[in-house]
Amino acid sequence: MDYRNFVVYDEVKLSLYKAMLKPRMVEEKMLILLRQGKISKWFSGIGQEAIAVGVTSALQNEEYILPMHRNLGVFTTRGIPLSRLFSQWQGKANGFTQGRDRSFHFGTQEFKIVGMISHLGPQLGVADGIALAHTLRKEAMVTAVFTGEGGTSEGDFHEALNIASVWKLPVLFCIENNGYGLSTPTNEQYNCEHLADKGVGYGMESHIIDGNNILEVYTKVNELCEAMRKNPRPVLLEFKTFRMRGHEEASGTKYVPEELMQAWAEKDPLDNFVVYLKEFGLLSDSDDKALRKEITKEIDAHLQKAFDEPPININLSKELEEVYKSIENQHIEPSIHKKNIRLVDAISDGLRGAMEKHDNLIIMGQDVAEYGGVFKITDGFVNDFGNERVRNTPICESAIVSAAMGLSINGMKAVVEMQFADFASTGFNPIVNYLAKSYYRWAQHADVVIRMPCGGGVAAGPFHSQTNEAWFTKTPGLKVVYPAFPFDAKGLLATAIEDPNPVLFFEHKALYRSVYQDVPTNYYSLPFGKASLLREGDAITIVSYGAGVHWALDTLKKHENIDADLLDLRTLQPLDIESVYASVRKTGKLIILQEDSLFGGIASDIAAMVMENCFEHLDGPIKRVASLETPIPFNAKLEENYLPKERFETALRELIAY
Repeated sequence: MDYRNFVVYDEVKLSLYKAMLKPRMVEEKMLILLRQGKISKWFSGIGQEAIAVGVTSALQNEEYILPMHRNLGVFTTRGIPLSRLFSQWQGKANGFTQGRDRSFHFGTQEFKIVGMISHLGPQLGVADGIALAHTLRKEAMVTAVFTGEGGTSEGDFHEALNIASVWKLPVLFCIENNGYGLSTPTNEQYNCEHLADKGVGYGMESHIIDGNNILEVYTKVNELCEAMRKNPRPVLLEFKTFRMRGHEEASGTKYVPEELMQAWAEKDPLDNFVVYLKEFGLLSDSDDKALRKEITKEIDAHLQKAFDEPPININLSKELEEVYKSIENQHIEPSIHKKNIRLVDAISDGLRGAMEKHDNLIIMGQDVAEYGGVFKITDGFVNDFGNERVRNTPICESAIVSAAMGLSINGMKAVVEMQFADFASTGFNPIVNYLAKSYYRWAQHADVVIRMPCGGGVAAGPFHSQTNEAWFTKTPGLKVVYPAFPFDAKGLLATAIEDPNPVLFFEHKALYRSVYQDVPTNYYSLPFGKASLLREGDAITIVSYGAGVHWALDTLKKHENIDADLLDLRTLQPLDIESVYASVRKTGKLIILQEDSLFGGIASDIAAMVMENCFEHLDGPIKRVASLETPIPFNAKLEENYLPKERFETALRELIAY
């Protein structure tokens, strides 16, 4: 291996050798512990240390790195105490996830490392968001993110690179091309000669680097980072290397030809570099032996510390409390000054007020800038807040949700507008696997609100009319808000933006311009988890939310003799189930109305909870009324038949008469 063409100070060469040796020796110890059953799984990066060490050494300590399984050298080069890594791998409390996640599925703000999730792609978009925050604050900093050649087949790869290029974000996209995605060789992953060639399609600078040559990695990455800090832009790097062990140890390497293994063994980055250092008199045998002894001593001492640490104690309340980041109730009272406005205006006013209050709040979505969004919620926002804060995005929901997570990691707030709630399906992975789980896993909150225009009644058909809140109420870590009135919408949107946790904010399209209300003119907030009692009565309890609330009100106007409590839930997670219990204990009967189709909807859970907690108070069966178990049809008559308004009236009268 040729090291002669790279100008690097001798002390830096020695530092790079030490930085590669340490993760190699830690790994060798971990493989022993794996065989002894003292850790559960291991993803080996032996033979790839030059990439993680070289990239990390070229970055500044305050610059974020987003590594993967085989990048132990990132963690050790950043100086994370080994005892904490050992505790992490043994599932103990001194680890970074308190036993809640394994291996390298964690991050740490202290060391500016953001770990991966098993759904590989989202971290590429997260890097975009981190870099965007730096760019908006005029900070000359680079963000480095790793993926394997297999991860480049995911759509998130395309989306993240496209966004970075369009927005000129200083992201270093590092592909470790190590030959196999588990057992699938590269010729079954992609059909171009080099992955670096893909950079051309994004208008992006790209380079191929020998991933086993530590001096080439370090010097080229260092040179690029210096240039990117001065002239922000993304760069795609393909590191040619090889995975010498299995995808994880249990999978083995029987599918790899022996001659290929032997060829790459001869290119070992550590073995070749130590020969070079000794040949040129930069490292003696005795110095090398002393260094290895020192690292062995460090490993043994920190390992013993992790072994001595007691097992995790089960604390049920702690587990439940740490799904969400706690927030002090900073209630902002509504003013006495009001104006009569529509739901769409209330949401726009609430969003505008939040933008004025939080100068670190960024709005992202398709057509939200000059066009003002398809529903004109952000009309005029560009004039008031500028294109940097009100950002049109490419059509790429997954990477934009991920980028919102990156903004939060780097100290900012984000509101993402799904053009229609239906389109959240293409951003589903980062919502339910990244945003929802990060705080529970490693105490990193997701200060993200996703606005979800939803609902039928406007003849928009199966792909623009869904009420898909049940996709998200099932996922711990997400909050779900669904207002029915302008007053609630404005106040709850403010609360959602103040909340450091991820919030899905549903806005019914049919209510946008049909529902008016006197709404306070100031910026105010309303608490989550508090249902609104719209009508009071003793005969029956009606529970609904969104458009269903208005259908219930219309029905009660037709039947003024029905003496009913009508509860508008307003938020579905957290859910004010106690108010439902209190009403049912008073009335003895319960009917739940939702626009979503019946099976698996929130009405089913409410019915089950009431049965479990209020059974002795019931004077009749609980009724659930919902839309048909079909996709939402386009034709107006078919849609009217699909929606449950008329069926609700029939069910209500039947239950009253029971």
